[in-house]
Amino acid sequence: MSRTHILVTNCNTTLAMTDEITAGARAAASPGTTITGLTPAWGVESAEGWLDSYLSAAAVLDALRTYDGEPYDAVVMAGFGEHGREGARELVGVPVVDITEAAAHLACLLGRRYGVVTTLDRSCGQIEDSLLTAGVGAHCAAVAGTGLGVLELDDPARVEEAFVTAARKVLAAGAEVLVLGCAGMTGLERTVSARLGVPVVDGVAAAVRLAESLVGLGLGTSRVGGYARPEQKGRVWGRTAALARPNECTPG
Repeated sequence: MSRTHILVTNCNTTLAMTDEITAGARAAASPGTTITGLTPAWGVESAEGWLDSYLSAAAVLDALRTYDGEPYDAVVMAGFGEHGREGARELVGVPVVDITEAAAHLACLLGRRYGVVTTLDRSCGQIEDSLLTAGVGAHCAAVAGTGLGVLELDDPARVEEAFVTAARKVLAAGAEVLVLGCAGMTGLERTVSARLGVPVVDGVAAAVRLAESLVGLGLGTSRVGGYARPEQKGRVWGRTAALARPNECTPG
C-alpha cells in the first residue's frame, strides 16, 4: 500500500509549538499517512501582526527551499492567517494546503456562515484579508480575538474560557460554525463544541485531510497563470548568502 507523506510547516521558530501541531496533525491523519513537522531555522518565535507574518513567510519559504529530508507528497502550512501560501504553491511541486483556507472551506460545508476565534485582536484584520484572498471571506460572520498571545496558549483551562467568551461574540454576529484561529489551539475543538452546541473546525486537521484527498485524487497545483513556476533569475536569500554567493539563481 502506498503511503502519503505530508510536511507540516510551523510558521514560527518555537519547537514546542511544532511538536504540538505535529501531534494534532498525526491524530487527524488517516492510516498510511506520515507527518513530518518542519520548523523554520530563523524568523519569529510567534507570529502576531503584519511584520511577524511577512518575516514568517520568508522563513517558511526558505525552510521549504532548503528541506533535505524524505520526499513529501503535500505541504500543510500551519500558520492561521499568515502569508506565504501563494509563494509556496509556486515553489514546490506538490499540493500546498493552508490551514486558514482549509478550515474555512470545511466550515462552509457545515453552515451558512462561520466565525473565527483567534489570539490577539491585532491578527483579526490580517485573517479577514487572508479569507478574502482565498475567496471564502463572504461567508465569514466575524473574526474575534481572545486577548491571548500565541505563547500564552499553554494553559488549557484559561484558553478554553477565553475562547468561549470570544466565540459567543462571533455567534451573536451570525456565525453557525466556529473555526480555531490559531494552530496552537489544536485539540480544543471537541470541548468548546460541546459547550457551545455548534461545530468547531480545527484548521490543522482540516488541512491534513484535504491534503490527503488531493494526493489521493492525483491532483496538483495548476501551473497555468498565477501559480506558474518561478521565473529563472538571480535570487539572494539573506545578507549572509548575498556576501557569499551574490549571483546565485534559484531553480524554477
